[in-house]
Amino acid sequence: MTMTMRLSAALLGAAMIAGTAGPSFAQSGEVNIYSYREPGLIQPLLDKFSAATGVKATVLYAGDGLLERVAAEGELSPVDVVLTVDVGNLVGAKTQGLTQPITTAALTERLAPEFRDEEGHWAALSLRARVFYVSKDRVDATALTYDDIAKPEWKGRLCTRPGDHAYNIGLVANRIAAWGEDKTRTWLTAVRDNMSAPPAGNDRAQVKAILEGSCDLAIANTYYMGLMLTNEAEPEQKDWAASARIVYPDADGEGTQVNAAGAFIAKYAPNLENANKLVEFLLSDEAQQLYADANYEYPAVTSVKPAELTQSWGILNPSKVSLTATAEFRDEAAALIDELKFNEGAQTQ
Repeated sequence: MTMTMRLSAALLGAAMIAGTAGPSFAQSGEVNIYSYREPGLIQPLLDKFSAATGVKATVLYAGDGLLERVAAEGELSPVDVVLTVDVGNLVGAKTQGLTQPITTAALTERLAPEFRDEEGHWAALSLRARVFYVSKDRVDATALTYDDIAKPEWKGRLCTRPGDHAYNIGLVANRIAAWGEDKTRTWLTAVRDNMSAPPAGNDRAQVKAILEGSCDLAIANTYYMGLMLTNEAEPEQKDWAASARIVYPDADGEGTQVNAAGAFIAKYAPNLENANKLVEFLLSDEAQQLYADANYEYPAVTSVKPAELTQSWGILNPSKVSLTATAEFRDEAAALIDELKFNEGAQTQ
């Protein structure tokens, strides 16, 4: 059992021993957080929040399983706010009855409707675009559409991580929401058959493949470009990134698919007032700029500018399909990826 798991179990056990429910965790100067987001990104934000408000932020970090934890803990849960990295988790949490409406006015004042739940049950905090990385040496195109990469001219030239990863499920779900399942099936079949090799590895590995010459166009998230270009610990990644440039799919048309990292307030949040204070802070200009500068993501509050490096890659025109609409087709997207055996790569010569 990890340290974070032991801490969570201890908090839950204390409530059970006392014979009390969730409100026993209520502390006037505290807010309890479960976070999928890495400590290096979130902790500086929480430190500033505590300095500004006097509210102590206690965090449990985990790579997975947090929604299941909230559900299992029920009314005894100590958590006030959950921070997650995929809109599917945000929508799923609401569907499972794990959320309650966010009441801070900042939700509607700071966020466009497409970046929040219509009933206030979750808020996007930052956006990541899934884009095309193309070889600087072997690709001349400066504008590409989703339809383009299904064309025969890209045969044996595409690469991406496995199709059943959340990032690619989100992309396919976005296409189903925009086009319908039939057109998306035809498109995804052609994209599969244009793969240079069976999908494998992470997003950075696809950009490495461009440098090595085994791939001319990689599907990956924008922020990896920034993380590779500034990676002092692994300087070889700078060479990977330098071999490619970013093209935003459908930048001049229906827009590029985006996913969101976001937050929801737990249904049984014991420190509800402080939970709303935290969400309000995370939507402030200061916090949004920290998100942008630290991780090269796009601020969910569109009045805040991306980092200068991010801006150098071009202008993001987010897909006109809302995050909620995309999330509704995630199950269908996963089933389609499995049906087409996408992870086996090209099935025609």
